[in-house]
Amino acid sequence: MIQDGPGVVDSNFDGVINASEDLGRRADTYAEQLATQLRKGFLAYCVLLICGESAKYTSDIILQLRGAELVVVEGTIYPLLSRLQKDGLLAHEWQESEQGPPRKYYKLTDFGRGVVARLGGHIKTLNSTLNKLEKGAKS
Repeated sequence: MIQDGPGVVDSNFDGVINASEDLGRRADTYAEQLATQLRKGFLAYCVLLICGESAKYTSDIILQLRGAELVVVEGTIYPLLSRLQKDGLLAHEWQESEQGPPRKYYKLTDFGRGVVARLGGHIKTLNSTLNKLEKGAKS
């Protein structure tokens, strides 16, 4: 792959940067940006769902997300938990641990339950809309 200037790539090594190569690169970049925005909101909803079952320790939240094939790292989850707590959707409690010092467990607040219920309705509507549009696009 030959690069000619910032972000312009000659993917077939013919010495020519054609429009389809540049268009494909730009489409990839734009799609990744949109996917990142979607993932952030979706991740917050997933964390709220997990913490609605019972109080959860951070590593348990991460394991449950990974079990659902949503890969996250601690560097992503800690700021999210802090923001959700600051916004009043999550509360924390300290619980003794057999492995060392007390651990912070997060649980959904009443306000958080209301947000989850309303957001769940929005997600169902969006999913239905996507399904209809995708079926229409295939016709």
